[in-house]
Amino acid sequence: MARFDNITEFETDLNGRGLRVGIVMSRFNQDVCEGLLSACVDELQRLEVSSELIRIATVPGALEIPLTLQTMARSGRYDALIALGAVIRGETYHFELVSNEMGRGINRVGLDTGVPIANGVLTTEDDDQALARMREKGADCAQAAVEMANLLKALK
Repeated sequence: MARFDNITEFETDLNGRGLRVGIVMSRFNQDVCEGLLSACVDELQRLEVSSELIRIATVPGALEIPLTLQTMARSGRYDALIALGAVIRGETYHFELVSNEMGRGINRVGLDTGVPIANGVLTTEDDDQALARMREKGADCAQAAVEMANLLKALK
């Protein structure tokens, strides 16, 4: 239902049929990352993204995610990308460095290439927070990727 008369509003479209989705998953904090991935793939399939059109690349850690996303985005083979990982606070400044640089890199890739990227890299204080959020965040990223791919297609 339109909110305004005579104004076009793009509807939310979570139909994943025909969409090509790439996932980049960090292997650091692997239990959490595998939980994110499982929830994400389950939701993509529920949204009718074909298994044959999903590609998964794994990388050592969160800092390697942006370069891999950039390579995938520039290939022209994907309608949307998803970044999955977990950066869990330790006792050093490393947490802030990794979180900030990884987030900045992911955003830059999306803006530079025009390929939507759902950022599912958790940044948490401890393992318990990450484990508690992984299923919901993985599914949310699948929905965001499908919605944004469809929106950008509609805007063109």
